[in-house]
Amino acid sequence: MASFDLTQTAPLTLWEDGSIRIGSSRIPIDSIVREFTSGATAEQIHDDFPSLSLREIYGAISYYLDHPDRVEEYLLRREQEAAKVRPEVEDLARAGALRRRIREQTAQSRAKR
Repeated sequence: MASFDLTQTAPLTLWEDGSIRIGSSRIPIDSIVREFTSGATAEQIHDDFPSLSLREIYGAISYYLDHPDRVEEYLLRREQEAAKVRPEVEDLARAGALRRRIREQTAQSRAKR
């Protein structure tokens, strides 16, 4: 009788920033879980992320189904981290837009001279 290795590893990679990505891609597990819990099939998720293989997508879904509490805790922590950073990013975007408007007005006033 042939022997089988019945252990499987999830195609997940922990990045230095603490995010969990699918395989060697930059796609976070957050994206796969979000689509899956919204009712998307692995094939539909593959349509949105064609750089991932179906094996990677099924592996991420399998990991989520095997460890829902652990993944949900991770997702909650990521959302809390994002909520802390979001105001800073929005302030930077507003400041950048203001700088562009000032430059445009300055250029227009110089062109009128």
